[in-house]
Amino acid sequence: MKYAEEFRDPTAARIQLDRIARLVAEIGATAEKPLHIMEICGGHTHAIFRYGLDRLTPPGIEFIHGPGCPVCVLPRSRVDECIEIAERPEVIFTTFGDAMRVPGTRKSLLQAKAEGADIRMVYSPLDALDLARRNPDREVVFFGLGFETTTPSTALSIQQAARENLPNFSVFCNHITVPEPLRVLLDDPHMMLDGFVGPGHVSMVIGTHPYDFIARDYGKPIVVAGFEPLDLLQSVAMVLEQIRDGRAEVENQYARVVPEDGNPVSLAAIADVYERRPTFEWRGLGEIDASGLKIRNAYQSFDAEQKFSVGYGADQLRRVPDPEGCACGQVMSGRIKPVDCPQFGRGCTPEMPLGALMVSSEGACAAYYQYGGHRAVEAAE
Repeated sequence: MKYAEEFRDPTAARIQLDRIARLVAEIGATAEKPLHIMEICGGHTHAIFRYGLDRLTPPGIEFIHGPGCPVCVLPRSRVDECIEIAERPEVIFTTFGDAMRVPGTRKSLLQAKAEGADIRMVYSPLDALDLARRNPDREVVFFGLGFETTTPSTALSIQQAARENLPNFSVFCNHITVPEPLRVLLDDPHMMLDGFVGPGHVSMVIGTHPYDFIARDYGKPIVVAGFEPLDLLQSVAMVLEQIRDGRAEVENQYARVVPEDGNPVSLAAIADVYERRPTFEWRGLGEIDASGLKIRNAYQSFDAEQKFSVGYGADQLRRVPDPEGCACGQVMSGRIKPVDCPQFGRGCTPEMPLGALMVSSEGACAAYYQYGGHRAVEAAE
């Protein structure tokens, strides 16, 4: 398709909504016994609320918001470690803007910047590389954060730093992977999930086969989806068709962007630079085996954890609980909706966030607050 507007056509949307309504009726789902469909990606959560798809789809569908926001699932201890690195006088700490306002135990990166730490927002790790070239007397640290979507760009930057022999560049690696937490959710007996809308951007890199276990081992349908309203509506309809037919398959609605086998150049860079951590802590989900990436020994000189002895590179790993009354973990794992958190719209707002879900551009609480506005706050009261 040539233009994004073609995926926002109201007439085509009505056709898909009618299709969804027929499928819901055929399956027999109702508001009392709805189908629970988890959209894994935080970008999908925001699109659902931005276009009002939660109100346009029939009551027999309930969207469950999954752990697809990398800033949101980062535990507070990792934010604290960012600040510990950033407050060193020799360091220029660089980060994507999404992470600037995420609260740690004592402060956020934005507050640390206001107190004098040299923290700079960048648009890619290549910006951090350029800073390292122009500031040879400073240690430039890039906050490597995100799922498989952003992992390749960090890997390619580390490879470039190695080629240039830039000793003052390093990465605080917090890259994580999508499939592993989905297995944890599917193993949770309290999670009632009927199907998944799969992440589009992640799948551009890894392809569709890493989700095979969802259909094969758990009998749940998953459809990789794009981000426009028609993408999402068609993907929901495809999930419903599988449920109606008693099928469980991995389907690719976003085939115009997502190759079945992923992006070979990106996958090669990831394999060269990273290896799996034995375990990694997720906000709300706890320790998940093999769900995080670490920098290989061959590139150890570019590993900020090793260079500054923090996090998994330190003698002792810190664990920091969420603030009292904060339900980020329950929201992130799909157990409750943002409006069910006692702090939503009261102790936690975009201006005064208590948890990461309210400040991230992919956070579920931010989506509810931004697109629900006063209605979302009133619903919480």
